[in-house]
Amino acid sequence: MKNQIQLNDQQIIQMYISGDANALSSLVTRYKDKIFTSIYLLVKDKYLAEDLFQDTFIRIIDTISGGRYKDEGKFLPWAMRIAHNLCVDHFRKVKRNPTIKTSEDKDIFDVLNFSEAGVDTRIMNEQTSDKVRRMIDMLPEDQREVIILRHYADMSFKEISQHTNCSINTALGRMRYGLLNLRKMMTEKQIAL
Repeated sequence: MKNQIQLNDQQIIQMYISGDANALSSLVTRYKDKIFTSIYLLVKDKYLAEDLFQDTFIRIIDTISGGRYKDEGKFLPWAMRIAHNLCVDHFRKVKRNPTIKTSEDKDIFDVLNFSEAGVDTRIMNEQTSDKVRRMIDMLPEDQREVIILRHYADMSFKEISQHTNCSINTALGRMRYGLLNLRKMMTEKQIAL
């Protein structure tokens, strides 16, 4: 049997559909950092992000198990769309602004793996990540969303435009203005990364 890491997403999903209940865990492992990071950057609450992350994979499992998943070789964008929709649904329910902070406002990059790095490298990465995250938090919501989806979720502008229900040009424009605003913040505050 092939190592599941070498298999593509479609093959792993087919193994799951064929009865290998453990096959889906390799997809979770493969994409957990990207999906969790994008959720966390939208909701800014570690515990809420963990709940929404679990809900995302429950929805994925239900859809695949129910035979409603249409495999087009785009598992990650599909999973990201589910995660994004769950975030939007959450904020609709509680009628809150997604920039709410909690007392447990820890660095998102705590969840990422900086293994094999020395202590000094890890500290520099954490400080840089914290600065970038704080600057991204200051962006208007539409610009922040496009930057998160592009850089943390590795989505194409076409996928972002479909995901956010806007044109590709609008997504590109939001990205451009978001990056210009980040550059302006760095210049005004003399922040060095």
